[in-house]
Amino acid sequence: MKVIIAPDSFKESMTSKEAADSIEKGFKAVFPDAEYIKIPVADGGEGTVQALTDATGGSIIKKTVTGPLGTPVIAAYGLLGDGRTAVIEMAEASGLHLVPRHLRDPLNTTTRGTGELIADAASRGASEIIIGLGGSATNDAGTGMASALGVRFLNEEGQEIPDGGGSLHTLASIDISGLSPDLKHIRIRAACDVENPLTGENGASYVFGPQKGASEETKMVLDSNLRHFADVLRRQHDIEADSVKGAGAAGGLGAGLIAFLQAELQRGIDVVLDTLSFSDQIKGADLVITGEGQIDGQTIFGKTPAGIAARASAQEIPVIALAGSLGKDFEHVYNRGITAVFSIVPGAVSLEDALESGRFNLESTARNVAALYQTAKKARL
Repeated sequence: MKVIIAPDSFKESMTSKEAADSIEKGFKAVFPDAEYIKIPVADGGEGTVQALTDATGGSIIKKTVTGPLGTPVIAAYGLLGDGRTAVIEMAEASGLHLVPRHLRDPLNTTTRGTGELIADAASRGASEIIIGLGGSATNDAGTGMASALGVRFLNEEGQEIPDGGGSLHTLASIDISGLSPDLKHIRIRAACDVENPLTGENGASYVFGPQKGASEETKMVLDSNLRHFADVLRRQHDIEADSVKGAGAAGGLGAGLIAFLQAELQRGIDVVLDTLSFSDQIKGADLVITGEGQIDGQTIFGKTPAGIAARASAQEIPVIALAGSLGKDFEHVYNRGITAVFSIVPGAVSLEDALESGRFNLESTARNVAALYQTAKKARL
């Protein structure tokens, strides 16, 4: 019997690798001789770097870069086992969690540190870079990122404008001549699960600005500034980055990646599963086990279990999902290829206790699922 174990992390309780180990241990208690293939997974958001490096035997690289407030931060990214693919979560260098609540102001925050991570990965010989877009503190259209890679954003006097979305109204020209030529030979894929354009009522500033500290007035300023940036980009370089789906992701970093690095914006879970050659790895499997901290009605919109189920269903492989909790409308996953869903929590417990005992509960539930699967197999014989 061939069993694929491909969970996401259980936030604040287990990494995806730890979850996979617990599930395997539970299943082995019933099926000790089965073939187990563990594939730690993430959906392109938090935990993607760790999941992909764990799954491929890669390494974590730490580097001091420019944080969102312009001060140094230590950020980590992954170099996968092939030695050619780097994985970056932009939030590591430019994330909202790096900015104290009372200092949150997207007029001033920058993506420069994300660009510095890209430059470091390129210097190590990466031929492909995957960038997770999410959790940003920024609204600068990726201009900070591009500046770190050699692009110059100039005002009417030919001077470089300050970092941050608040200065984009002074932009007069964009000089891309200094962009590192090495980057032209690197494939950039952005894991992006939103379709928001750069500007407008559904754009970066109006939709995501408030969580980054933007007031009603600030949202209007930021949106106007992004429109001006898009106009300059279109006029000088014939690049359309305003209305592209996903351009508004991570405060417009999606637009910057498209404009300056010719990035491909793809659903996060698809980027991850393609990178892991997931569809090839599951060929001939009898069962796929997946899971994450909570499964609910939102799971079908690009979350790990739904992505796993789509790939497995295409090969008519049953999928069982294990979750820390089952939220509202979790039943929708049954229509997306998941055969059964189980909560691993044994009863009424505090959140603290549930997180602390997560690995034991996951192993125990996996063992029970394996026993049930064994009974069903025997019944079919």
